[in-house]
Amino acid sequence: MGFIKEFKEFAMRGNVMDMAVGVIIGGAFGKIVSSLVDDVIMPLVGKLVDNVDFTNLYIALSGQADGLTLDKAKEAGAVFAYGQFCQNIIDFLIVAFCIFLMLKGINKLMNMKKKEEAPAEPEAPKGPTQEELLAEIRDLLKQK
Repeated sequence: MGFIKEFKEFAMRGNVMDMAVGVIIGGAFGKIVSSLVDDVIMPLVGKLVDNVDFTNLYIALSGQADGLTLDKAKEAGAVFAYGQFCQNIIDFLIVAFCIFLMLKGINKLMNMKKKEEAPAEPEAPKGPTQEELLAEIRDLLKQK
């Protein structure tokens, strides 16, 4: 029974719940960005480079015929499928950039909130100027 209570306390901690929400939202965000990459960006990039479908780019390693789709080439033998890898790199870069922009915006909002909440600090009393200090030193030297 102690194990269940301990697990319940662990699962109900605030940071665990925050992490769970973050994972769920991150998964949904990843789907949105993947759709953006797969359905919007990559077709445009493919159009710019003579209607190339990146997901079907490969190098045949088993002497397959040219012009096969990636799936058919895999059925015929080993392939070096670099197109999907390129697609995944672009996907990652876009997700990372979106997260960077989102965090940058959140940090900016948090800093604005902290500035509004922070009480204005009274100015520290100003010390003597350099000229005043030098004058004091001169007067002390004259006295000796």
